[in-house]
Amino acid sequence: MAMIKPFQALRPAPNEAAQVASVPYDVVNRTEAEKLASESPHSFLRVTRAEIDLPDEENVYAENIYLRARENLEKLRASGVLIAENAGSFYIYRLLTGNQTQTAVVALCSLDEYDNDQIKKHEKTRPDKENDRTKHIVVTGAQTGLIFLCYRGTEIINKLVSTATTAAPLYDFTATDGVQHTIWRVSETDNLQSAFADVPALYIADGHHRIAAAARAREILKKEASKNADSDVSASGNFVVAALFPAEELKILSYNRVVKDLNGLGEDEFLARVSENFIVSDAHTHVPDQRGDFCIYLGGKWRKLHFAVNYFRAPETIDALDVSILENFLLKPVLGIEDVRTDSRIDFVGGIRGTKELEKLVDSGKAKVAFSLFPTTVEDLLEVSDAGQIMPPKSTWFEPKLRDGLLIHAFDV
Repeated sequence: MAMIKPFQALRPAPNEAAQVASVPYDVVNRTEAEKLASESPHSFLRVTRAEIDLPDEENVYAENIYLRARENLEKLRASGVLIAENAGSFYIYRLLTGNQTQTAVVALCSLDEYDNDQIKKHEKTRPDKENDRTKHIVVTGAQTGLIFLCYRGTEIINKLVSTATTAAPLYDFTATDGVQHTIWRVSETDNLQSAFADVPALYIADGHHRIAAAARAREILKKEASKNADSDVSASGNFVVAALFPAEELKILSYNRVVKDLNGLGEDEFLARVSENFIVSDAHTHVPDQRGDFCIYLGGKWRKLHFAVNYFRAPETIDALDVSILENFLLKPVLGIEDVRTDSRIDFVGGIRGTKELEKLVDSGKAKVAFSLFPTTVEDLLEVSDAGQIMPPKSTWFEPKLRDGLLIHAFDV
C-alpha cells in the first residue's frame, strides 16, 4: 500500500515560476546548461548544476560545486524568489504538449517503502551519479528535483485530481520547449492520502539515481541528527518528494544507441555478421514501426533490421525487449560490447533528439553506426518491475519532462 504525505513546499513566487523552472539536471550537458541559465538569472540550474558558475577546469564533483549550489539556493530564498508554504499540502502537476497530457500528484513518499521494494525499481544505478546527488542533497539540505513515479490508475484518484484542477492554479506557464506546466495546491489532503493507501505499488519511471541518493542521504542525516537532540529526523530525509502519475497517461520514447567503431570489421563484413540473426533490407523510414525491427544508419545510408531468431520457448519479458535483443544478438556478439554500462564505445541518444541527431553523430565521425529502436512500453516497465527484474540501461525515455525548482523539499521548512 502506498503511503504518501503532504509537505510544505519551497517554491517560486507566482511571478517567478517560469524564470526559476529548469530542465532536470541530467538531460543537458554543461554547455547546454550554461546557455539555458544565461537566459534567466534565477534559473534553478544554478542550484542543480552549480558548476556553471565556476571555471571550466573545476572538477564537477569538487566541494566548491556543492557549496555554490547551497549558496545559490539560499540567495533565491533570501531574495524572495523562492517562498515556503506555511502548511503541508499536496500538489497537482499537469504537463501538456501537443496531444499528450499527463497529471501527477506531488507528495512525499516513504523511503522505507523504497527499501522494501514497495516502490519498485527497474534500473541499476551508477555509483558516481549516486555520490553526486547524495552530496547535493546533504550539502543543500534539500531534495531539489522530483522523482518520477507511476502507478496503475484508479477511478477515485482520477476524480479527486480532476476536482482539484477546477480551482485556480498556482502556476500556469509554457516553457521554451512548448510544454505547458500547470500546478495546483491541495490543502485538504485526507482524501488523496486515503485513496493512495489502496494503491498496491508505486513504480520508478525516471529518477533511479535521485531516489537512491535520497535513501543514502537519509542515513547521513540520521547520523547527524543523532548528535542533535532537537533534530527531527523524519523531516530531514525519511521521505522523498515525487510526482505520481497514472501509468495509463504516460508515453515512452525510444532510447537510441550509437557505437564509435565496428569492432575491427569492415562495413560489408559487419552487415554479413548482423544478417546471421537479422534480415537486413533497405529502410523506407528511420524509425521502426513494430517490435523486433530496428533501423540502422551506417555509411550514410539507413537500413532496416528485422529480428529473425525463432525461440524454442517464449522468452522472459526482459529478454523480449528490443533493447535486450539488440544487446544480446548484435552489440555483444558482433560489436564486442559486453557491458553497455561501462564500455566507452557506446553512447545513448534520447528519442526526443530524433534521428537527425543519429545521422549527425555518424556523419561527423563521432560514431560509426547508429541504431534507432522501437520504444519500450509502460506495460513492459510495470511487468519487469513486478517480476523484480532489471532492464538494460537506457531502456526508457519519458517525455515531457518535469521541471526542477517548482516544488522543492527543503528539510528546514
